Amino acid sequence: MNGSDGSQQWRQPWEGSANPPYAPIPPPPHPTFDLDQAILGALREDSGVLGDVTTQATVDKDMQAEGTFLAKGDGVLAGLAVAQRVFELMAAGLQVSWSSHDGAEVTKGTRFGTVRGPAWALLTAERIALNYMQRMSGIATLTAAMAARIKGHRAKLLETRKTVPGLRVLDKWAVLAGGGANHRQGLFDMVMIKDNHVTAAGGITAAVRRTQAYFKQHNLSLPVEVETRTLAEVREVIGLLEASGGSSSIQRVMLDNMARADPAAEGGVDVSLLAEAQNLIGDRVDTEASGNVTIDTVEKIASTGVTFISCGGLTHSVAALDISLKIKLSEQ
Repeated sequence: MNGSDGSQQWRQPWEGSANPPYAPIPPPPHPTFDLDQAILGALREDSGVLGDVTTQATVDKDMQAEGTFLAKGDGVLAGLAVAQRVFELMAAGLQVSWSSHDGAEVTKGTRFGTVRGPAWALLTAERIALNYMQRMSGIATLTAAMAARIKGHRAKLLETRKTVPGLRVLDKWAVLAGGGANHRQGLFDMVMIKDNHVTAAGGITAAVRRTQAYFKQHNLSLPVEVETRTLAEVREVIGLLEASGGSSSIQRVMLDNMARADPAAEGGVDVSLLAEAQNLIGDRVDTEASGNVTIDTVEKIASTGVTFISCGGLTHSVAALDISLKIKLSEQ
């Protein structure tokens, strides 16, 4: 395995104006994530102390091979740059080429890339590369399907923090490939006052005032989102907005579980409470609908005029897109 100097060299292709053709969408920014270290950790986890004993026992060290990436289902591709980085870090002699790109739709049987080089390195890196790409493509596929349902509405589709620990950037990158947008990257780039914060602080008003005091004390300016569950809480936030005279740090109101599952309702969801809350807030700040968001309900939720729709299911329980790597021997 090749090493990494920790400089996040994998980000360099996106630092200029031209993105790699196979990955036209830049990865979301994050202050600490290092893809190289994540991949090297995954390769070490798979190889352990002895390495790939099956390949070592069965494959000649000098043997060359070519692998072809094959979609075994219909979907949207994502993670091509990640898969390429796996092979680059595995061995300098592996060369990857792509005939497709992140965000592209593929059908079952589509061949969309090749990797050539030492057979031992290709076989050892194969599963890690596919694991990344299959999960990311699964996320992109579901995101694209849901985004298509709300086309024509103003709402943007967001994921949540319900991501694989250590791989959040990749999960969120896949959402972008599928045509969605990103929520906050973590706990550090937005104040998101949720129900447990409200309980601990002694109410919405108390939580917002404590946040304002914290900002002043630490000379911070971050967007603030407040979760509401009832119309009374919505009115309380509106009161804070009006009292601030337009200077409030509150930029978004979450309308949590105000879309209620109802098999008898159109689209399988009752959005009357959500629509009433949206009408109360109007254009004062952005709104975010959360809860009971599925491929079947998302269009009805979007029809209420909310600004954002967040769906944890995009990442926490997604089905991977089936992708294989078919290998054949090649000339040395």
